[in-house]
Amino acid sequence: MVPTKQDNPAVPITVGEIVADARRCYDAGASLVHVHARDEDGQPTVQKEIHESIITGIRAACPGMLICGSTSGRTHKRFEQRAVVLDCLPDLASLTMGSLNFPKQASVNAPDMIQALAKAMLDRGIVPELEFFDLGMIDYARDYMIRKRLLVKPFYANLLLGSLGTVAANPYNLVVMVRALPKDMTWSATGIGRSQFPINALAVTMGGHVRVGLEDSLWYDAAKTQPATNAGLIDRVVQVARAVGREPASPEEARQMIGISARTREHANWSVAAAQEVVR
Repeated sequence: MVPTKQDNPAVPITVGEIVADARRCYDAGASLVHVHARDEDGQPTVQKEIHESIITGIRAACPGMLICGSTSGRTHKRFEQRAVVLDCLPDLASLTMGSLNFPKQASVNAPDMIQALAKAMLDRGIVPELEFFDLGMIDYARDYMIRKRLLVKPFYANLLLGSLGTVAANPYNLVVMVRALPKDMTWSATGIGRSQFPINALAVTMGGHVRVGLEDSLWYDAAKTQPATNAGLIDRVVQVARAVGREPASPEEARQMIGISARTREHANWSVAAAQEVVR
């Protein structure tokens, strides 16, 4: 939601560009796509129509692909704004489990906001994509949110290391974070900036999964001489996975691993009553 085409021409901005880039990622081996919506000026937006167009377009272009919408609070702060994408019924939606500092701004995720977003996802049958930038966020999810049944299975998490102001990107920290996760939580990992590929490769060799893309790094190389593309970053990870004897999962295999069934319009109409029954 931050990079522009001035930063990297491959950053997809319009609905058409996002859908086309999702298809390239799908063809390269991605089974899940995390998307941000932009308005006509290229700025982050909470316009429901744009979110719906992106999700509908990806579902048509990439059969079975898992779609994760963003509830980021970096630009839009109110619950009503952050929850707009949930009414578009993606398969997953991001849920950052605490506040943190990015290099130039704070991302505030107050406990009541985290809990309200979690409840809204539960009501709609949307799986939270838990974002962990620090060990304490894992503790909060495991020891409070899960214990209070604000988070229920299936559990899926992204471990994000190397953002200035949060946990550093090194093997020790990744191992500690993975060991702190509940045993039944599927996890992916990434590094921010120059640490993206080393953490991706380490996650693959540890038996985990991978988050990769221009949101976290605009370059293929640490020296920042070669601008990256989303599909190219995926292709590089696929080569690493195959080199250690692991094939990229198909969308259906990814659904089975995480525990998410295919979402249709009928299936998406999860009743609030049923969701409440789950948490009793």
